[in-house]
Amino acid sequence: MIVGLGNPGDKYKDTRHNTGFLVIEKLASYFSIKLKEESRLYLAGKGKIAGEDVMLAKPVTYMNRSGEGVGELMRYYKLSPSDLVLVYDDLDLEAGQLRIKTTGGSGGHRGCASVVSSIGTEDFIRIRVGIGRPAGSPDVVGYVLSKFSRAEVPLIETAVESTVDAVRMIVGNDIITAMNKYN
Repeated sequence: MIVGLGNPGDKYKDTRHNTGFLVIEKLASYFSIKLKEESRLYLAGKGKIAGEDVMLAKPVTYMNRSGEGVGELMRYYKLSPSDLVLVYDDLDLEAGQLRIKTTGGSGGHRGCASVVSSIGTEDFIRIRVGIGRPAGSPDVVGYVLSKFSRAEVPLIETAVESTVDAVRMIVGNDIITAMNKYN
């Protein structure tokens, strides 16, 4: 199951905090997977990537409560934490950089923290997509909820494409190659 984190609604579309949603939408487009509302907590769709059955999902409970939808999906489909690939934005990485990890804390990301709390473990694959940190501004909330600058758009588009490639590798059981290529 590949889950991208973000906030629902047009107000948040294409904002830094919705980078996870951008990745899921790109994966859905590339692999012809239709996302639909399966619950009041998430949109999801099933398909194939790298010859493997997958589910793509976007929690629609707002970022800080993302774990509710992820937890419900995992319980309903009887998935283990090792079946989860979580994609989300990261302030501590330069815009466009990726980091793939197989375990670890939330790094202060409330969406990831909500998922950890809901599923009871930090042991799942995560792909963090860098959005950069605002220069000299303490307004982190305003920054993550703002749209990318014109200069950042190509960096994020490339990062989304790279994340799609990394997901393909991970689903094809080649996480080490993905980590070596993108970390």
